[in-house]
Amino acid sequence: MISQEIIILCAGAFAAGFIDSIVGGGGLIQTPVTLVTLPQYPLASVLGTTKIPSIFGTSIAALQYSLKVNIQWKLMALMCSIALAAAYAGSKTVSLVSNSFMKPVIFCMLILVAIYTYTKKDFGIATTKTINKKNTTVYAAAFAILIGFYDGFIGPGAGSFMILFFISILGFDFLKASAHSKLVNVSTNLGSIVFFSGSGNILYQYAIPMAVFNFIGSLIGSRLAILKGNKFIRVFFLLVIAGTIIRFGYDIFFK
Repeated sequence: MISQEIIILCAGAFAAGFIDSIVGGGGLIQTPVTLVTLPQYPLASVLGTTKIPSIFGTSIAALQYSLKVNIQWKLMALMCSIALAAAYAGSKTVSLVSNSFMKPVIFCMLILVAIYTYTKKDFGIATTKTINKKNTTVYAAAFAILIGFYDGFIGPGAGSFMILFFISILGFDFLKASAHSKLVNVSTNLGSIVFFSGSGNILYQYAIPMAVFNFIGSLIGSRLAILKGNKFIRVFFLLVIAGTIIRFGYDIFFK
């Protein structure tokens, strides 16, 4: 008989996969649901467990996007390799140091992102290249370090920050930004998994069924995003940013 815990976790994983495949932000659902459902386990074990369904979901989303979007593979090879190592370092750090001191800063940043995206109606709709090839490589490498460490250290909101980078710095539209962010996200998840699995902090009895449902949700979400296009993704992006602000606001002011 399937336990109530598994049902709740799988429902959360499905919703997380669906949302994450479109604009990122799946961790806003999957991480809190897992923390609430499995309070008897250490934080490191819960965080490690969520990375397994996450990598399944981001992998299928990345595959779906790569079949429809022109991927800059050389750029991705650079960013993914750096982000993987940085995520490993971030995951190792969070096992030693609390990440709570960063949350007020991220909270303020997200409010600014939401205001900018809402007021700039062509953001992510019109595509413009803003920097040359040499600077693209430098900025991409620097961002991969930051976002990889962030995803390993904190997690929620990483996908949205990736999309923001690809649009505002590299001039991608929302669909292309989502596609490239999924590939980087696969690497950050893998980096975290390497650390958490090595330290014995993955609960596979929960992670595997969650992975199946995250995979299904991500498959549906990525296909919907490709079908609906940039305007649909922009609306979803704003909703996820709003959800992230609420999540961090709750952690800061009510915990």
